[in-house]
Amino acid sequence: MKQENLLPTIFVILGATGDLMRKKLAPALFHLYSQEKLPKLFQVVGFSRDQLSEQQFRDMVAAIVREKVPNAQQEQVDSFVRFFAYQQGLFEEEQGYAALAEKLGMQDGQWNVCANKLFYIAASPQFYETIFRKLATSKLTEPCSPQEGWTRVIVEKPFGKDLKGAQELDRLLGKLFKEEQIYRIDHYLGKETVQNILAFRFSNSFLQDSWGNKAIERISIALLEKEGVGERGAFYDGIGALRDVGQNHVLQLLALFCMENPGNFEADLVRKNRAAILRSLNILKSNRDIAAKTKRGQYKGYTQERGVDAHSQTETYFRIETYLDTKNWKEVPIVLESGKAMLQDRVEVTVTFRHQTPCLCPEGVHYQNELHYQIQPKEGIRISFWVKKPGAEMVLEKKDFTFDYKQAFGETEIADAYVRLLYSVIRGDQTLFVSTEEIMAEWEFVDPIVRSWQNNATPLEIYEKNTTPWENT
Repeated sequence: MKQENLLPTIFVILGATGDLMRKKLAPALFHLYSQEKLPKLFQVVGFSRDQLSEQQFRDMVAAIVREKVPNAQQEQVDSFVRFFAYQQGLFEEEQGYAALAEKLGMQDGQWNVCANKLFYIAASPQFYETIFRKLATSKLTEPCSPQEGWTRVIVEKPFGKDLKGAQELDRLLGKLFKEEQIYRIDHYLGKETVQNILAFRFSNSFLQDSWGNKAIERISIALLEKEGVGERGAFYDGIGALRDVGQNHVLQLLALFCMENPGNFEADLVRKNRAAILRSLNILKSNRDIAAKTKRGQYKGYTQERGVDAHSQTETYFRIETYLDTKNWKEVPIVLESGKAMLQDRVEVTVTFRHQTPCLCPEGVHYQNELHYQIQPKEGIRISFWVKKPGAEMVLEKKDFTFDYKQAFGETEIADAYVRLLYSVIRGDQTLFVSTEEIMAEWEFVDPIVRSWQNNATPLEIYEKNTTPWENT
């Protein structure tokens, strides 16, 4: 889609001098600009407490692009940063929002049009409620009229710290904004391989009759990280692995792998079917069930990390076995796992197929096929097959058929998730964003486990760094 097909848009980033701007937003916007996927009339307005001139802000953005996009041409960077403006202000004070409203109004006047407005909350979650209220009371998020100038609010995870907090935040958002205005980011949904899950499942006919409890014995979802908490200790401590990545990334992968065919790729239908699967999760309620079906661990040395309490009971690893209460997935165990300081970086969904009975099995062994859907670090799909070894005897050997994304399409074709997410927001496509219904279903599943762990019903086990402590358990 070229520039001329998109409406005039102003992109406001609240928290524009923070890490998210440096790591994701500025590079993603530059990629969209270089691909001519931004509107012809487009402006980015940074909002932050820092006292910066407009030129200093532009210099900051230029430095970020040069660091994150090493092959960027200087002439293109100079042209790109002309889109950027800056407004100093505090999240909790009215005058900054009033000045921001005036700046946006002046830009509309220069363009002689009521531009669309995007408000990206790139601030710490502790400021969410304050920012939401200030945006609403300042009338910044009100459209010019029903016919022109839509407004959208983009919210990063985490959306709440528990079910009650998520419900309160959602009630506030519901009072201030319409659902079609709200874009809740789970950046995993923007990854190329994650987007491909629906195409892989529903566009390959040989999988259709094999996708469910008649043919699948088990599904495992692993999100493992080699690094520890690093500089995130102060944020991470008291949150833990389950709320940091389990409540969102891991459960979204589960939803995509197990959802019913939505009929088409329209956002409402895709999100509705993801939510239906999340609502069908078997919720563990008693301490006894949670202790039996979950494990939690903490890597050795975690309590010495910067910002971490010396007596912290926060988990850096979890493993949960659950089920889906649906006809298609009844009695299929689903294992959800994530951890830090693991042996390797690996994000992968493993589907183990049943070997039907009766079978033609050499040596009486039931050979099973496995599908490995690899999301990180090597994007691809690997399916195991059993073949006869050359020779007079019937001896089977396991071999893999593989598809490598980068080898097939080239590394440059696999853009960062934020490039797709920002492009989707500008176009008004909510497919890659999490609905209220999904978030509440995720918290309803996670909340009882977190509370039980806080009561120490499941012992916190210490594990060595650079290991996979509970593999195959």
